[in-house]
Amino acid sequence: MIDIQNLKKSYGNYHALRGLDLQVAKGEIFGFLGPNGAGKTTTIRLLMGILVPTSGKATIAGLDCHKDRVDVKKRVGYMPDVPVFYDYLRGREILEFVGEMHGLPRPEARKKARVLLRALALGDTAEEYAANYSMGMKSKLGIACAFIHDPDVLILDEPANGLDPRAARDVYDLILASAAEGKTVFLSSHLLDMVERLCTRIGIIYEGRLVAEGPPQQLKEEVVSGGSLEHLFMEVTRDREPEPESSLVLSGE
Repeated sequence: MIDIQNLKKSYGNYHALRGLDLQVAKGEIFGFLGPNGAGKTTTIRLLMGILVPTSGKATIAGLDCHKDRVDVKKRVGYMPDVPVFYDYLRGREILEFVGEMHGLPRPEARKKARVLLRALALGDTAEEYAANYSMGMKSKLGIACAFIHDPDVLILDEPANGLDPRAARDVYDLILASAAEGKTVFLSSHLLDMVERLCTRIGIIYEGRLVAEGPPQQLKEEVVSGGSLEHLFMEVTRDREPEPESSLVLSGE
């Protein structure tokens, strides 16, 4: 469903991505990990057509993420790392507006908005202005906006940012239910426990290169002798001599 081939992005002499190759299958929950500045958000912005690649190619459902970016947005639900809303629209109004912008008839947008607001425990604050929403409430509203048009692919950048444990559980359940329906989920997060709980496969990016990829349990057994995901993360992202073509990829077979 998501296919990234030799994707590069440079800003002058700074190379944010150095030839990323990555595939994510239909119905998979894929966790995209890396330290700050590793290239995670750059990759997501390239997938969404927000940035133009220096070279290489990324496609979603066979559509070029840059050339076909309008059609890609119809197939994708996207939550940025910092959702931004019109402060003086109500939460319900924002969600209904996003649904209508994706082509939903107004009655359907209203119905889906009610369902999502209830599922994410925002029903009681649906008529509150976004300016009064906490960070966690804005995160939940951003997730609802990504889900409202029933997309085939969900790209979520830090979806649990600012959430308390109960709210995080609601988001986990929504993601798991979506994958069970055959939707593809590509999520980036610093919360390793969430990634380990949800993701069937992970990729770890470091200095613009994919340095590990595979099922979490298999990677842990292979790299850190059954240690934690944190141990794995620290091991593959530690400072070392440059190895331009080096990465650890496990198929899970």
